[in-house]
Amino acid sequence: MKNSAQQLWFTGPHQLEIREQQISKPAAGELLVEVICSAISAGTEMLVYRGQLPAEIALDATIENLQQQGYPLQYGYASVGKVIQSGAGVDESWLGKNVFAFQPHASHFVSRIENVIIIPTDIAAEDAVFLANMETAVNLIHDGKPLLGERVVVLGQGIVGLLLTSLLGQLPLTDLLVADKWPLRREHAEKFGANTFDPLIDHERIAQQTHLNAVQGADLIYELTGVPEALNLAIDLSGFHSRIVIGSWYGVKSAPVYLGGAAHRNRLQIITSQVSSIAPDLSGRWDKARRFDVTWDMIRRIKPSRFISQRSTLVQAQMIYQQLDQQPEALIQALFVY
Repeated sequence: MKNSAQQLWFTGPHQLEIREQQISKPAAGELLVEVICSAISAGTEMLVYRGQLPAEIALDATIENLQQQGYPLQYGYASVGKVIQSGAGVDESWLGKNVFAFQPHASHFVSRIENVIIIPTDIAAEDAVFLANMETAVNLIHDGKPLLGERVVVLGQGIVGLLLTSLLGQLPLTDLLVADKWPLRREHAEKFGANTFDPLIDHERIAQQTHLNAVQGADLIYELTGVPEALNLAIDLSGFHSRIVIGSWYGVKSAPVYLGGAAHRNRLQIITSQVSSIAPDLSGRWDKARRFDVTWDMIRRIKPSRFISQRSTLVQAQMIYQQLDQQPEALIQALFVY
């Protein structure tokens, strides 16, 4: 077994380091995990990379490893690996199991048992690494509550947007419209039955060709672009009492949102969605374990490894983050492999 682990550290805006850290032996109740792969979350990780994180809030209020504020910091929350050593009091059956953890990018990590999730044996590592983002897509479905026959729009086809589209594509909707400016992402969305358009060019034309321009507008709009200005497009496509679900996290970015005129008269419902908690109207029956069970089923059904467009090692991290920053049109999902 190796004596040291490689860890990815963000040391400032656009600055990365790969650090060697001696591997610690797991203490009582802990596991040592050798990582197979970890997924880059382009949306939130670009905020870290670009220095756009709000200083007053932790990266995630519920995940222990994401409580850091300010540089230098580690980030990442989708890591899959194999248990190679266990501490005192841990059943030997853990050894050799594949597990998922909300861990920053690193070749090895030590974690308490309660902070890892055993991966079902029928799910491959490169599908399991999508657990966090697929859970987010499931949560977006729960928060938006799409109904049979509704007209639904998804703005943004990053990986969460694509996973959401893949789930919505299984429902008997009247219209499923997807907006993204990058052709590669639109091509993937069309495979799930969505009609797609470039929001910078032809959203008015697409509205004319669908029911969106007829009386009521879209019933449900998801905003997943990460661009605050996109809320105005969501408002343009909405109708009376339409639901707009904001799944983006904007960090310190902001933009004018025009809530006068039709937006005000239409009694719009603007819902902020966040996967770290269960919506109050579901929490009487749902908990995280139940939602994870559904998420695994959706991973089996969708097989999200189809979205992997780049596999790299940690030593190539600077190149990958630069590409995500400057050429996002070329990547769907980037993966670190170890």
